[in-house]
Amino acid sequence: MNEAYHIPVLKKELIEQLRINPSGVYVDCTFGGGGHSRAILEKMDPGGTLVAFDQDKDASLNLPADPRILFIPQNFRYLSKFLRLHKIAEVDGIIADLGVSSYQFDEAERGFSTRFHESKLDMRMDQRQTLTASDVINHYSEQELHKLFEQYGEVTNARTLAQTIVRHRQQLSIHTVNDLKQSVAGVVKGNPNKYFAQVFQALRITVNEEMDALREMLQQSPSLLRKDGRIAIITFHSIEDRIVKRFFRSGNVDETETDALFGTQAKSPFRIITKKPIVPSEEEIAMNPRSRSAKLRVAEKV
Repeated sequence: MNEAYHIPVLKKELIEQLRINPSGVYVDCTFGGGGHSRAILEKMDPGGTLVAFDQDKDASLNLPADPRILFIPQNFRYLSKFLRLHKIAEVDGIIADLGVSSYQFDEAERGFSTRFHESKLDMRMDQRQTLTASDVINHYSEQELHKLFEQYGEVTNARTLAQTIVRHRQQLSIHTVNDLKQSVAGVVKGNPNKYFAQVFQALRITVNEEMDALREMLQQSPSLLRKDGRIAIITFHSIEDRIVKRFFRSGNVDETETDALFGTQAKSPFRIITKKPIVPSEEEIAMNPRSRSAKLRVAEKV
């Protein structure tokens, strides 16, 4: 595995929590640099199977020559469909690391990073799709922009930001990182680096439909996991973490209201293993600062 592509976060903790059955079937929903996948393979015998999903075609370059791996170059929202296609009815474990890979951040032409000023605003994880961040910035309505910056970026002045973008694009289209930064320079709040990180996060989530994909994958997981099988998800921001926490607790990806008469709630198909999320050690953060915001949550099918 090319460590420069992506350093796997919380690898040791994830493998411990997964309690790997050496001859089992496991799914890595976010193959990336293959770090978590390789750690799973090390615990498996020749009869084991690892199904690896990744919608980014560049991830396939990191595949080891191992007959136990089945690589599926698709978004993990199609989990059930492709497992069924390969005649896999049940699995022993599912993992997902929802962070953007270091490789994606460091490749200027991908447009994920705020550092490369002349980069096009692309942000597509899957280069086969058509919608880019530039399309969102130049064509979404003011209301849509306000909503996505508020919901997915938790930007404090999301309404003002949306108004500013719409006003600017009436004069000049916004196509590069620098175009965007200059067009909204007058409304940046607080630390500019943090502010633009939130803005870019919101655009990336929108372009790749990340929250919808996460919800769809989670909803499919109970019917795919064997009894006592485990699901382990690493999140990097509060929006994802809330969805995962809620799903493990209630079996529902959306807020569910308690029945006022009986005080009942939907019964979860899971037993929560991590009462509090597992976070990186100080040593790991020192070695890999991008791991700082990672949270690992694990649940077991009952």
